[in-house]
Amino acid sequence: MDQEQWARIADGSGFLAALDQSGGSTPKALRLYGVPETAYSTDAEMFDLMHEFRERIITAPPFDGSRVLGAILFEQTMGRDVAGIATPTYLWERRHVVPFVKVDEGLAEEKDGVQLMKPFTKLGSVLERAGNHGVFGTKMRSFIRAADRAGIAAVLDQQFAYAAEILDAGLVPILEPEVDITISDKADAEELLKRGILERLPSIDEGRRVMLKLSIPSEDDFYGELITHPKVLRVVALSGGYSQRDADARLARNHHLIASFSRALTEGLRRDQTDDDFDETLDASIANIYQASKS
Repeated sequence: MDQEQWARIADGSGFLAALDQSGGSTPKALRLYGVPETAYSTDAEMFDLMHEFRERIITAPPFDGSRVLGAILFEQTMGRDVAGIATPTYLWERRHVVPFVKVDEGLAEEKDGVQLMKPFTKLGSVLERAGNHGVFGTKMRSFIRAADRAGIAAVLDQQFAYAAEILDAGLVPILEPEVDITISDKADAEELLKRGILERLPSIDEGRRVMLKLSIPSEDDFYGELITHPKVLRVVALSGGYSQRDADARLARNHHLIASFSRALTEGLRRDQTDDDFDETLDASIANIYQASKS
């Protein structure tokens, strides 16, 4: 474990950039960027275009460790280069941004108001590759659509079971049990989620820590007990469909909760922008998200 990376994530000022769009989310991300689905005919072409977008972000002058603590990558991105250098290496050595990688393989069908992750079929090989590339941690996402006690318990049991494997491999797992921001019982779901996490954190071995990526809570500072827990390295928030302005405003009201935004980070970026316009838009987004993460 790189101690400098650990210190940056534990105590650094900034936020995590979520650049881990996968097969399900890439078409929308490209469409918002100005690349219609008619621009590609295969998954390979789609992922090439998405990597071109990621590379443009990562190499832009505003994207560096002065405000961006870490970046979460799509698994395939570990095998791609940025400016002729392996992407995780470029992030850390050229940008001083700590690399993470998404390890889940998508969501299963809904049951008991939640979507578990599909069973992992290649975790061992992904973790080995991540370690070889100097990746610090991982991320895995489940989805909660209702305040269902059994469903949320199943989500957390699965998340903590995989977290144990990831910790054994020497990486820091980000557990992401996302709560749908549109549901009427969101606050109740968050109560069940927080209680369930607090019940399971003691199972983490001494000397180890996990990270949590959670929807911005309905009640300000609701996750304070998780943020200060000795088994938690950092708690980050997803934008969850909020606009950047709304997500920033909500985040700023939650002390010591930092951003890990995807759509809100890339809002306003377009493929046909000049580099100057692209960099200016990205710089403004990074500045706003950084400021919201400093509360």
